[in-house]
Amino acid sequence: QVQLEESGGGLVQAGGSLRLSCTASGGTFSMYVMGWFRQAPGKERDFVAVISQSGGATDYADSVKGRFTTSRDNAKNTVYLQMNSLKPEDTAVYYCARSRTNWLRRDRYTYQNWGQGTQVTVSS
Repeated sequence: QVQLEESGGGLVQAGGSLRLSCTASGGTFSMYVMGWFRQAPGKERDFVAVISQSGGATDYADSVKGRFTTSRDNAKNTVYLQMNSLKPEDTAVYYCARSRTNWLRRDRYTYQNWGQGTQVTVSS
């Protein structure tokens, strides 16, 4: 069974940067499409980014495109989310998850094995 653990969250001023990490244990990490989602208080869990098994293909939500970059290191069983030019509206708990499919999907119901999340707070 795959277990995922996010890290790297914190408090940052608007315009700043953070890099989130998500490390997997169990399973064969290099076989999985991996996604990033976020959930603000009182809101649904929204798609942020997704990366293919090799890292050669990615997709981003329009709200983060050009500011966030996802990458992975299969030798370390880790996927990353580099977040630049952060805005107060990026404040949320950020989750990584393993896709159930081999496609780059945005629908959270196509993901499983969610991590516990890491809090990102952006102050204005």
